[in-house]
Amino acid sequence: MDTERVIQGRMIHPADVLLIGNLVAQNPAASRYQLSRLLCQVWDWRDPKGQLKDMAARSLLLKLSAHGWITLPAKRRESPNRMRHKTVGWVEHDREPIASSLAELIPLHVRELSRYPEDVPLFECLLHQHHYLSHTSSVGLNLKYLVRDRHGRPVSCLLFGSAAWQCAARDEFIGWSAAERQRALQQITNNTRFLVLPWVEVRHLASHVLSRVLRQLRADWQSKYSRPLHLVETFVDPARFVGSCYRAANWIAVGQTTGRTRQDRANQIQVPPKRVLVYPLTTEFRRALRA
Repeated sequence: MDTERVIQGRMIHPADVLLIGNLVAQNPAASRYQLSRLLCQVWDWRDPKGQLKDMAARSLLLKLSAHGWITLPAKRRESPNRMRHKTVGWVEHDREPIASSLAELIPLHVRELSRYPEDVPLFECLLHQHHYLSHTSSVGLNLKYLVRDRHGRPVSCLLFGSAAWQCAARDEFIGWSAAERQRALQQITNNTRFLVLPWVEVRHLASHVLSRVLRQLRADWQSKYSRPLHLVETFVDPARFVGSCYRAANWIAVGQTTGRTRQDRANQIQVPPKRVLVYPLTTEFRRALRA
């Protein structure tokens, strides 16, 4: 490696690769798991709650190895990652058609599921079965919301996860440099799934749900991850959706993606461009994200 690069959300310099190579050489009996934890300890690489980021370190080691910059010991066993072969089970739920006015459904009950783990199986079942992108598991920073109407019937699910590493339209809207983006990216979240259940046909429900969830999103993120949140992004496929509910909930359209993916190493468009919408959670979001 002859120049610095961003790998696993961290700026990696040639000196870092040399350090990691020496760490591997000095611990010939260590497993990949042990090496990832050793690296976290050397760098004091921790999440906001003080836990070693050993999964991020393991991904970093694998990427360095794939490029031929380090040589890892042979894999001793399959990864213990519980999500690798996860299947989503069926959870029985009310599927009677709901066609009424919004006034007949409110007040809605919005649950952030890190505080209500008993609702996670239903949330995962609903997204897996009824969202056009489906859903199996969530990795990285994320918040899950299950929304019920006043009668206790599920009507909507929302999932927020890690922000896109690069998005020119969003970055220009913020006024970010690459260094500022690297430093503050985890103060943005991406609304990766938004589902109003297909048997629910209620005018203005979608925008009302978005507004309700956004009111508590920042506090929920701070509570779960002990870090601030200043902006929300989402990407709308114009071949499927117009994005009217986001606009009605005061999201801002800032442009569209180029159509490239994280795996697009040859600079070739591989997926249809998507509309980029953002929602500032604070009035001073630009100053905070560029600090």
